Amino acid sequence: MVELALVFPLFVMVLIGIITLGIGVFYQQQVANAAREAARYASIHSATALCPTVSWLDPDDEDPVGSGNLGAHAAYIPESYTRFCDRPEDSWPKMTAAGQRLVFGLESSAVNIAACWSGYRIKDGFGNPTGSFDAPPPGAYDFGTIDSSWAACTIDGADPSQDPAAIGCNASLAATTIDQASSLSEGAGRVLANVVTAYACYEWAPPMAGFLLIPDTVTLRAVVSEPIERQQ
Repeated sequence: MVELALVFPLFVMVLIGIITLGIGVFYQQQVANAAREAARYASIHSATALCPTVSWLDPDDEDPVGSGNLGAHAAYIPESYTRFCDRPEDSWPKMTAAGQRLVFGLESSAVNIAACWSGYRIKDGFGNPTGSFDAPPPGAYDFGTIDSSWAACTIDGADPSQDPAAIGCNASLAATTIDQASSLSEGAGRVLANVVTAYACYEWAPPMAGFLLIPDTVTLRAVVSEPIERQQ
């Protein structure tokens, strides 16, 4: 009886810990699926789609090298492009629904999803990427030489591809995103490399957290990036 009293609590703790770990891994996989589906949806519903998923930045009509053939992006955008389809002001309802629809085993509406757009920007006089966005990668092209640099977007003040742990988990993340590119896949005479990064998170309350000596709440996060694809 003494041996059982000493060993049984440890046995139960290990058993429940294994089960809880398995649940956590499964939930993490579901969150990753949500981020993957959201990124894919935003990628293929670019600025040239009939119902685009858009960033805070509208496609840039500026001509960074003065060649006269890099603007006119409006020709690539349907008349329905008015930022009223799937926009950050509304927390991207269509992209969010696409990310949540395949979530299984947990409350899908509790999975928070946000996205931001990264791309190349023209360098300023100090070599910082603060000039025109929707720019091509650096190099020489038929229309001139581009001096650009990669600019990464942020969510909640952090680059999701580098430091997702610094990003919170709430339904208001769309208001914290800072984009460095639009959702445009290409421009008139311009090769772009714009990328959308989707961030998904879920606040999980592990069963018997106090007994297992783990936090009462664990934030599960996932980040997936996709290149923007043209739709017409």
